[in-house]
Amino acid sequence: MTQTDEFGEELADFVRRVAELKTARSVPTGDLPTVLDAAIFELDHVADQLWPWYERLSASGPVGVSSSAAQEHQLLKTVFQSLPLPVLLVDRETVVRRLNRAATAFTGVRSGYATGRPLSGFLAHADRGAFRSQVAAVGRGEGDRSIDVHLQQRPALAVRATLTALRPGSEPRNTVLVTLQPAGHRMPTVEPLRPLPDLTETTRHVALMDLVDAMTTALLTAPAGTALDRAAHVLHGRFADWVVADTAGPTLTRTTVLAPSEGEAKLLAAQDPATCPLVVDAARGGSPALQIRPADPDAFGHDSSGAPVLVRADVTSLLTVPLPAPDGHVKGVLTLFRSGARLAFSMAEAQAMDTLSRHVALAMRSPA
Repeated sequence: MTQTDEFGEELADFVRRVAELKTARSVPTGDLPTVLDAAIFELDHVADQLWPWYERLSASGPVGVSSSAAQEHQLLKTVFQSLPLPVLLVDRETVVRRLNRAATAFTGVRSGYATGRPLSGFLAHADRGAFRSQVAAVGRGEGDRSIDVHLQQRPALAVRATLTALRPGSEPRNTVLVTLQPAGHRMPTVEPLRPLPDLTETTRHVALMDLVDAMTTALLTAPAGTALDRAAHVLHGRFADWVVADTAGPTLTRTTVLAPSEGEAKLLAAQDPATCPLVVDAARGGSPALQIRPADPDAFGHDSSGAPVLVRADVTSLLTVPLPAPDGHVKGVLTLFRSGARLAFSMAEAQAMDTLSRHVALAMRSPA
């Protein structure tokens, strides 16, 4: 039997074992730790045995086996995608190289969006630094390890990330294999991905039209000097979890803060908007900003307790919109936050807010 045949048999056995592990969700809860240990053992087997074996075959195989090697490579990719555990391959800076279908379902982030972006960006702000440090240590060869983190979209769920160094044959240095699971003994529920129905986009479009109608009514009936505050109240709740309104005269002045609670609003009401880089940039340049999972926690400054606002508010997406008058002068800035598991602002919503911002600016200069 040739080395290629032996490798094929070993790989076929591995695929059969993976198929058995797919039934893990049906076993009693008390048996799940044992099944999980077996799944992690199989991942180690791929990293320590099958992958190096495949590299040796690729490097020394005789002419004519390239087609077979390509088939084996495709089989390994299929195995990676079929693993029942959420698994990702990242570099030492946590940038995602690959993730399987289970990881896509578990994190709620599609592979086309996640690939090329830091995995740390999908975590809660408080966990990002520690996670980057641990991944870098594993990538340097300082040993495998685990760390508990929280996904930004599901902050209440503690997630155990297991980190293992891996050296693919084509890579100049180690990459890191990341396995995710809820901290505890419960296996993640993995549902097959389905295309989003068109009804979702239709519903969001209808909601935008309702928002435009409500905003128009509020601005047309607003007493003199209340247009900005009226606009903020229309946006709060139905469109954003937080709404912060600042006027731009000789100096920036905070006029309205609407938050999930009055206590949270008071923490931000005392903030000087001149200390918020996003607000200052919008007031000076007149350019709207849309950020999904903001990378810089200091981009909106700090609240009265000294905590970064974006971290305190658990901001997952934000819109900063200047309010430009017809002459180009910026009369104010509206900043909108969405937090927790709420859907991020879309490009269509950002475009709608860009249109509404001009209407608000017109209402701010109009008499009663």
